[in-house]
This record gives sequence, structure tokens and C-alpha cells, in this order.
Amino acid sequence: MMKPEAAVARLTRAALFAHFTGAKFLNSDEMLKPDWMDDREAHEAMAYTLKRISHVLARHEVHLCVEPHGVYTKTVEGLLKIVNLVPSPWIQVNWDTGNSYLAGREDPYDALQTARDHVRHVHAKDISFEHAEKERGKVTGTPVGCACGDDAVDWDRVLSILDPLDRDIFLSVECGTIDQAERSLAFLKKTIGNRLADD
Repeated sequence: MMKPEAAVARLTRAALFAHFTGAKFLNSDEMLKPDWMDDREAHEAMAYTLKRISHVLARHEVHLCVEPHGVYTKTVEGLLKIVNLVPSPWIQVNWDTGNSYLAGREDPYDALQTARDHVRHVHAKDISFEHAEKERGKVTGTPVGCACGDDAVDWDRVLSILDPLDRDIFLSVECGTIDQAERSLAFLKKTIGNRLADD
């Protein structure tokens, strides 16, 4: 989003593709900040990108969900600042459970509670304790994690924060192997099923 010359065209094509395939969400982050760009310029560039794309999103009824994965979105304050750069119901949050844990800048569950009203989509990603020990607080995210339920993320807490929301929340598993994906799906189905049974 900090490179409007690329982002506007790419996000426009992605929104059109999403619309015609029936997808309701695009997920993105702020991407890398060029060395020559200061914070004010970065937010101005992102505001321009989001303003341009907001009209496309509204026309096609597709959400652009910004996720924690970069220099600004590593904190919930930075994430919500970007989401609120342009007043649009089509610009919301994709909460990445693994990235928010791995960034290590704040309690990931308190951060989710703060962002909750903007969450429309979730990257269901767990982080192994070994991975966390090596990189927590040193990176802003990772492309893949381990199987959901295997290690660091407290899924009961995540679900209890999201549970009061009166809308569908989509969880998309992000892990490294087919086996991890299968185990993640089984774990999440069981965990969510148990919560529904308790209600």
C-alpha cells in the first residue's frame, strides 16, 4: 500500500477477480517501507492507495482486510491507524493469530480485543514454541506456521474474543504442510464445535 503505482492496479484487479469468483475478502498488509520514505509520507501514500481502492471495493462489495505483518501493523495501534486512514466499511482487519504473537510487541489477545470490531477474516496460524524462541520480537510475521493447536496460540482465548461478534468470521488456515492443514482443520472444527455445544 506504500507503493500506489503498483498497489492500486493490483488491488483493483484482485477486487474484480474476487467479485467474479464469489470471494468476499482480500487480505494485504502495508508491505515494505522504502528507505527514503518517512512515516508521514508512508501514511499519505497508504491513504491515497486506500482512497482509490475503496471505490472499487464498494462497487464490488469486497472487503480489503489489512493484517498485522509489517513495520506499522506489528502493533494494533498501527494496524487500526491504517484501517482508519479512509472512512470505508470495506476496509477492515484480517487478524493473523501467528503474526500478532510472533511480533511480540504487545499481548496478542489484548490486541485482538482492541481490533475485534474491525475483524472480518482471520488467518488461523499457530507458532511453534521453537520458532517463537528464535524469532519472537525480532520479526513482524511469517508466511506459515505450524498446525493449529500444536503450540503457542491460545485458541480458546482467540475464539472467546471473537464469539460475541454478530457476523460470520472466516478462518483461513496458514501452515506449512498438507498434514498440518488437515490437523488444523480437525482441531478448529472440534474446538469451535465444542464451543457451540456449550452454548
